[in-house]
Order: sequence, then structure tokens, then C-alpha cells
Amino acid sequence: MKLIIADSLNKFYIKELYKIEKKLSLLLKGKKPDSLYDACRYSLESGGKRLRPMLVLLSAKAVGGNCNQVYHAALAVELLHTFTLVHDDIMDNSPKRRGKETVYKKFDNNTAILAGDSLAALAFETLLKDCNKKSKEVISSFTKGLITVCEGQGLDKEFELKEEVSLKQYKEMIYKKTAALMEMCCNISALLCNAKKIHIDFITGFGKNLGMAFQIQDDLLDIIGQENEFGKVIGCDLIEGKKTFLLIKAMNKADAEEKKALLKLIRSKGIERSEVGFYLKLYSDLGIIKDAKKEIIRYTDLALSNLNKLPETEGRNLLVALAKSLVVRSK
Repeated sequence: MKLIIADSLNKFYIKELYKIEKKLSLLLKGKKPDSLYDACRYSLESGGKRLRPMLVLLSAKAVGGNCNQVYHAALAVELLHTFTLVHDDIMDNSPKRRGKETVYKKFDNNTAILAGDSLAALAFETLLKDCNKKSKEVISSFTKGLITVCEGQGLDKEFELKEEVSLKQYKEMIYKKTAALMEMCCNISALLCNAKKIHIDFITGFGKNLGMAFQIQDDLLDIIGQENEFGKVIGCDLIEGKKTFLLIKAMNKADAEEKKALLKLIRSKGIERSEVGFYLKLYSDLGIIKDAKKEIIRYTDLALSNLNKLPETEGRNLLVALAKSLVVRSK
């Protein structure tokens, strides 16, 4: 049964990914000026899993709706997500994303800022095409998702100036920066399909917990992933001195000598690339890699417990397969 579900997910994913890519390209077809929209097109053509639009499509199926009810919403969340990435890369001075130059590097800062703004506006315009009698609730959820993501990025930047960040503070930040957007994807999809209130709550809870697992997995892949698959420099979070699940957990478990090395990293706001191996060994010695994997599984199980409260449908089974595939992903 597991293999059948995984195979069904793969077939669905390939089929819908083609549609999403085609529809995204058509959204910007013929738009002028090129100085703006070339940057928008570049940002959307840079690859990616298109996980968020897939969540919209699959959530619709899981609550008894169908993909045709939410295609514009699926495009809208990808536009919104891409907007956040374009601006995040500027703020984080990231030269690469998914193995390619980031938008501000390819073009310039001003063009990237304007392209991000345009993508955000286009996201709302696109979402409206699917809105029905629940349009107020849908737009409210979409807007709240955007505001929450901005708050999450604000907290992430605040953390750069703090020597100490608690695990509770970190989880609030990743909820806002990552999980809230995935939560919103599931929520607006169920709203657009006029799902029962209790089913909306379950699918929304699924999205939230999946998002938490997804971000901690990202933190983990930053240190144990393969650079050619992950699309970013391995150990980038350490090099930039980011307060991740792994660093915070290590600070909590380290002895006095180990804590000195971790504080050096924090106070220096990062390390040299040549030092990544030392910190990887430190994380491993402290059991941090195992701790991260346990936390990823815990949040995935919470996501699945919400999902399992929905009636069994093809959509629900596909979401189960998706959640399980994210736990073992390498990029």
C-alpha cells in the first residue's frame, strides 16, 4: 500500500507540476516593462519543489473538493512565497539559491525589490480569481499569512543581534517564517472548497505541523546535506552564524569548553568555511543530529494525526505520502 501511494503521489506531482509551471509562465506573458518582468520571470523559473501550490491542490482533494476549484490559489501562494525569497536573499546577502544566482545578484537590488513587490501584488490579483462566497475569509487568511511571514523574518533578523535565543523563541520564529505559510496554503484551499469547519481545522493543523518539521529538516540538511542536491553551500547557517535548532540545542547541551566554541561562533557572527567540519563533529558528539531528526519526526507525526482525522480519500493518502517523503528528503 505504501508503494502504491508513493507511486500515485509521484504521478500526481509530475502531472500537476507541469500545469503549475505552464500557468505561472502564462501569468507574466507579454507583461512590460522587461526591466521589471524579466526579474520576475527569472525568480519563478529558478526551480524549486513547488511544495506550497501542491499543498493547496492536495488539501482541496483531501477535504472533498477538486483541483479546479483552487488552481489560482495554488499559483497565488507560489507567487507570494517567491516574493518572500527574493526579499530574504537581499536581506541575508545570499548570492545563490537552488544553485543559481539570486535575483539581486543577477540584476540589482532595486530591481529585485521591485520584482518582489510586483509578485506580491500579482499574488493577490491571482487569488481573487478563485474567490467565492468565502472570499473575505480567504483573503483574510492569505493576508495574515503574509503578515506573519514578515514578522518571522523580522524575528530572524532580531536573532542576529542576540547572544541567547531560547528554543521557544526559535520555534515561534520558524512558525512565523515558514510554517504559517504552509498552514495558510491548507487553510485557504479548504475554505475555497467550502469544507466543513472541523475539516478546515484538521487540514490547517496538518499544514502548520508539516511546516515546523520542514524547517527543522532544512536546518539539518544545511549541515548534513549534499551541496549539489541542496542547492546551497553546506554549513551556510554556521558560516552566517544563524540561530538554528541545532545551534540552540547545542548551547543547551554543551559543557563549559564546548560552549566556548559555540559562543565564539555566535559572537563572531559566523565562522570560516574551513571550520564547518569542527562544528559538525561537535553537533554529532552532543547528539544534536539525532535530536533534530527526533523533532522532525515528532512534528510530522503531529501533522499526520491531524490528517488522519479526515475521511479517507485519495487526497488524504497523497498528503500522507507527501509528509513522509519530506522527512527523508535530501533537498
